[in-house]
Amino acid sequence: MTTTEKDTRATVPEHIARQVVLPEGHRDEVALFEAYRWLRENAPLAIADVDGYDPVYLVSKHADIMEIERQPHVFTSGGGEDKGSHNPILQNQAGDAFTKSLTGGSLRILETLTYLDPPEHTAIKDIANDWFRVANLKKWEDQIRALAREAIEKYLHGGANAIDFVKEFAVYYPLHVIMTLFGVPEEDEPRMMGLTQEFFGTADPDAAREDVEPLTPEAAAQQWAAAIKDFYAYFDALVEDRRANPRDDLATLIASAKDETGEFHAKEFAYGWFIAIATAGHDTTSSTMASLIEALALFPDQLARVQAEPSLIPDLVNEGLRWASPVKQFTRQALEDYELRGQQIRKGDRFMLLYQSANRDTDVFEAPEEFRLDRKPNRHIAFGYGPHMCIGQHLAKMELRILLEELLPRIKGIRVTGERKVVQTNFVGGLKNLPVELELS
Repeated sequence: MTTTEKDTRATVPEHIARQVVLPEGHRDEVALFEAYRWLRENAPLAIADVDGYDPVYLVSKHADIMEIERQPHVFTSGGGEDKGSHNPILQNQAGDAFTKSLTGGSLRILETLTYLDPPEHTAIKDIANDWFRVANLKKWEDQIRALAREAIEKYLHGGANAIDFVKEFAVYYPLHVIMTLFGVPEEDEPRMMGLTQEFFGTADPDAAREDVEPLTPEAAAQQWAAAIKDFYAYFDALVEDRRANPRDDLATLIASAKDETGEFHAKEFAYGWFIAIATAGHDTTSSTMASLIEALALFPDQLARVQAEPSLIPDLVNEGLRWASPVKQFTRQALEDYELRGQQIRKGDRFMLLYQSANRDTDVFEAPEEFRLDRKPNRHIAFGYGPHMCIGQHLAKMELRILLEELLPRIKGIRVTGERKVVQTNFVGGLKNLPVELELS
């Protein structure tokens, strides 16, 4: 893209571009959401050109994100026929270069759904797609409810609980649920917790690995790669065990999956599934849970209403997902020329899909800055849209619903007691901490 070409198209002011693109810009949620609002109102589809990053269109409107996401044949996640030529997770140029140095030139560092396009994406998704369907998940409801009760009894008590809700509760319950259904021994959960925090905290100084030099341009990619290597080491043994000794668990289903020739899929696809489940399967759920508790503290009328009408809990979960939007972005690349929002898109252009912004779009949501548990319709895209819509969405909703069904009747009051902080990453994350006083019966 030449300077002349860039000058003919809408660009984002530097301070807005840096706020949205740079991980450190996500440390200040007030400024970040103000930047999203400015984009929606003034430049809903415009190029951000930040030093060290590829120029990228910031896509801030709900309708535009849906239009892109429903057309993977036009807007690729993993590069289309040129597999691994595009990174669906925006990182700096140094990070992409480091990834290529590890893979022999590919940006496809993981064999997981995020990096795949149809029809390959469809084939790999079908390995566990049925397992995550609503009808099939119902058989796990009693077990998940038992785990929710166990978590409440283990980490909370009657009376005043002065805790950091993120670090002392929210991170544990979803991890225990997904690892239990997955078939990972409970004693290995701390290892999964540590790797998950490293995997998603690549741009957050508080989550840096000791073996990665901090504050270098390629540090995020180095930590990402190191966490993946550690995951592979653990999951290789799991794949071998489940293939030799199958059980009635999700790990066996994935490890034992075979391709159209009747042979096991390459281990790397099992690793990709396992990493996705072990990370996104609990991190985004815990982020949403913490945001829900904070919202109920800030909007006590909503807490009183849902306690009086427990049938509203599923609606509360949906609003919590819109409110938290823990997956902040994925990137896509145009495989052909295309017209979007009246602008001529060129083959090769990249797009940063801002899901958090879309879930505050006034074209779709009335008074989006208000937390309304009875919001209907609630067309949030916290789980994405189209073929890449999160496969685990129904499990996440079930986990949150069951926990709230068990916890809300016991809550006598919630009060935020200190400063909260957010995770510093432009990819995924939510509250880093949430000091609260939780009064339980």
